[in-house]
Amino acid sequence: MTGRVRRPHPATSPARRHRRLLTGLAAAAASAGLALAGAGAAQAAAPVGHGHRGHHAVPAAAALPSHVFAPYFEAYNGDSLSGLASASGNKYLTMAFLQTASAGSCTPYWNGDSSMPIAQGTFGADIDTIQAGGGDVIPSFGGYAADDGGTEIADSCADVNSIAAAYEKVITTYDVSRIDLDIEDNSLRNAAGLDRRNKAVAMVQQWAAAGGRTVQFSYTLPTTEQGLTAGSLGDGSGFSVLQNAVADGVKLDVVNLMTFDYYDGVTHDMATDTETAIQGLHDQLAQLYPAKSDAQLWGMTGVIEMPGVDDYGPAETFTTDNATTVYNWAVSKGINTLSFWALQRDNGGCPGSGASDTCSGIAQSTWQFSHTFEPFTGSTGGTGGGGGGGGGGTCTATPRSATAIYVGGDEVSYAGHTWKAKWWTTNEVPGTTGEWGVWQDLGPC
Repeated sequence: MTGRVRRPHPATSPARRHRRLLTGLAAAAASAGLALAGAGAAQAAAPVGHGHRGHHAVPAAAALPSHVFAPYFEAYNGDSLSGLASASGNKYLTMAFLQTASAGSCTPYWNGDSSMPIAQGTFGADIDTIQAGGGDVIPSFGGYAADDGGTEIADSCADVNSIAAAYEKVITTYDVSRIDLDIEDNSLRNAAGLDRRNKAVAMVQQWAAAGGRTVQFSYTLPTTEQGLTAGSLGDGSGFSVLQNAVADGVKLDVVNLMTFDYYDGVTHDMATDTETAIQGLHDQLAQLYPAKSDAQLWGMTGVIEMPGVDDYGPAETFTTDNATTVYNWAVSKGINTLSFWALQRDNGGCPGSGASDTCSGIAQSTWQFSHTFEPFTGSTGGTGGGGGGGGGGTCTATPRSATAIYVGGDEVSYAGHTWKAKWWTTNEVPGTTGEWGVWQDLGPC
């Protein structure tokens, strides 16, 4: 059964993520500035032509780690970007979302709000702070509401050069090395928009290569439990988007699957469905890149979870145990990106409730999902297909057991790291309780 087309949060900003079903956050939507602006040209730094865009005198950003955890930050609700990054311990964040203020425009803004342009004055200081601390952000174009309403830039703007210029402006303004493209709902059924987007990406990749700049693009797509749906471009199939991208000359860097919101009336083991979905994606990428090794294919895949209860309800609940399972699996396979929607709901403030912008709906500690996934950044990856232990099979300490009793001084291996118990413990997951927890991280193994 296919992952259902995601529904927009009612009465919220066009930038609202497709996962929102509650109506109690209308005030946050009002603060997003929803007045429609007239169509305008993209704010390019120079006239555009295929492969011949002007180069900015901004130092090129370094590539992201080959294994990176970058949860989504909801940029439309007034929270401090660098503040939440610091509080949660996240060095990398995916920022949602960039879109035009109205259909037909070629000028993207944060949240589609014309008072929030792509400029140093909008999030620039926060991004500088994160980068100074050794982290980075991944600006994301699209999201359900933009894809549904025609304000995703490639749907809104008919000029490929202007779309490419918008991507380049984000890259040079914030000195970032990856752009995310969230493509779902009506965007998946807009064949012209899909082709424009892919052509623009190919142009930016040429521009970056000519200037010696590191730039990656990630494609974020809805999925089934077995991978992307197949079909023709514009019929809603995800695999056709990738086929068209390759045909347009795009180098696919990362493909993220949103492994939730299946809406099929079945109770799901969300961790198992994640594994089968990404395995399916791996096999589909192998069709596009038959010369790539197994490890290279896994290194092109990414996972986006929704911690706790997702939009469909309790039948699709991603638990804290699921997070540990997915983490270990992701490390063993050597996938590229691990993420979740969204940082602001990584807390147990509303156990027993449904999907929310501000809490997970399950009992958990604050930042528990973040702390479970954070060691993924910089992890060594696995064997590229066999699915063994967390650190590629080099850990020598006894693997951690959820049922064993440990005392101070005991060492275990878990998630590609060696951990030392500070005192007596049982069933406490290493890496989930921070520096004051029982487990001391002795480093990767």
